[in-house]
Amino acid sequence: MRTGLVMEGGAMRGMFTCGVIDVLMEHGVTFDCAGGISAGAVFGCNFKSRQIGRPIRYNKRYCRDRRYCSLHSLLTTGDLYGADFCYRELPDELDPFDRGAFRDNPMAFCVGATDIVTGEAVYHLCTDGGSEDMAWFRASASMPVVSRPVEADGRLLLDGGIVEPLPYHYIKELGCSRNVLVMTQPRGYRKGRPAGLAIIRLLYRRYPKLVEAMALRPRRYNALMDEIDRDEDRGAILVLRPPAPLAIGHTEKRPEELERVYRIGRAEAERRLPEIRSFLQPGMPR
Repeated sequence: MRTGLVMEGGAMRGMFTCGVIDVLMEHGVTFDCAGGISAGAVFGCNFKSRQIGRPIRYNKRYCRDRRYCSLHSLLTTGDLYGADFCYRELPDELDPFDRGAFRDNPMAFCVGATDIVTGEAVYHLCTDGGSEDMAWFRASASMPVVSRPVEADGRLLLDGGIVEPLPYHYIKELGCSRNVLVMTQPRGYRKGRPAGLAIIRLLYRRYPKLVEAMALRPRRYNALMDEIDRDEDRGAILVLRPPAPLAIGHTEKRPEELERVYRIGRAEAERRLPEIRSFLQPGMPR
């Protein structure tokens, strides 16, 4: 029996995920595989490097820095989240990402992105947290319109959440049969009609498969949520979710709001820790 940790994206709703994984690390909970998409990847990778507190720390410290996320960054670099700052200066110098620990941890870690030519979800198994892995992290979190496509493994990539909000099926393909999912929306949330398709069609007219994927995004998202709800109801998976909508912006600039959502994630993980342990180790007393 192989165990998996699967983390949804959701921009700064990902502070909920940061709270969850910090509690799991503090209590020594481990998995055979883990993976995420978008914020679930760029924050969740700290679970493999075993860096408790790192993503909430650097987000609070740099959320108001225009090099991190700003209109200035978008206008001067083409990326709302500055690529050089977020994926080089920050992990290499300002708040170092422990690549040695990431490499040495035997847990597999996957990240998902969207191939803008084919309009399909594609996945990468990370190895050492080096430049190739960083390119995939960046691609996974590169939101359409406000990010440049990222070239990795000969593909042009954007946000993995366009096609799949979390690598649920891929983790199962890796052989994980007991999976804990960390979602960033409460149960029952479903997407409505896609907005901004006119500008998507204009900006990505050379990539019709991507435009089609954007149009289908709500339908695919809602179908996956229905599947996850069914699997949860029959006890096949364990799902941690916010108890209510997190009400935080995608580019939240208030450190106290980031901390608030992080604390909600911690509280939910602490409340359900005995259940998590029992799920991962059948037969263990609750």
